[in-house]
Amino acid sequence: MNHTVLKTLAAAGLLMAAMAARADAVDTLREFVRDVKSGKAAFSQVVTSPDGKKKKTSSGDFEFQRPNRFRFAYMKPFEQAIVADGQKVWIYDNDLNQASSRKMSDAIGATPAALLAGGSLEKDFSLKAQADRDGLSWVQALPKAKDGQFQSIQIGFRGKQLAAVEIVDSFGQRSALAFSDLQANVTIDPERFRFTPPPGADVLEQ
Repeated sequence: MNHTVLKTLAAAGLLMAAMAARADAVDTLREFVRDVKSGKAAFSQVVTSPDGKKKKTSSGDFEFQRPNRFRFAYMKPFEQAIVADGQKVWIYDNDLNQASSRKMSDAIGATPAALLAGGSLEKDFSLKAQADRDGLSWVQALPKAKDGQFQSIQIGFRGKQLAAVEIVDSFGQRSALAFSDLQANVTIDPERFRFTPPPGADVLEQ
């Protein structure tokens, strides 16, 4: 067997291994949605404008309980909470003492929250494995709804652990979330997914 054939076989083997790894990334996402019923983690988020010139950084804690209960608690640079109780999604701005809510069916749809805390993965998204980068295995989730708020969502895993989510919205704005200290299938107080507007808060319901 000459060197050319050996090189060709080696390249084919590497290609097949890469394809298998990418397929595994899709399976990893499916397993995460199927097997991880609750979780909490710290997160950092960088939002980049469509032209790439403006960036906003924030951080906080994330908790979820399937189906459709989650809480994003932003701590820096200002306090804000996004809470889903299974019926409504609330957004509360601490500085403004202002809360707004929308029905769950109107607010989630094909969104990153639906990916992480919902239960209809295959119904709402088309999944495709992506090339590994930054030490993570990536899956692209394209919303099936044509009039959604997002162009694409990519989910990165380190092994079997959720590590990152990257979102491009319909305006081309990019949001990158990095998760750390993820604890899967932990008991979370149900009160964490309930929101009561504080006294004197300006409340807007849609």
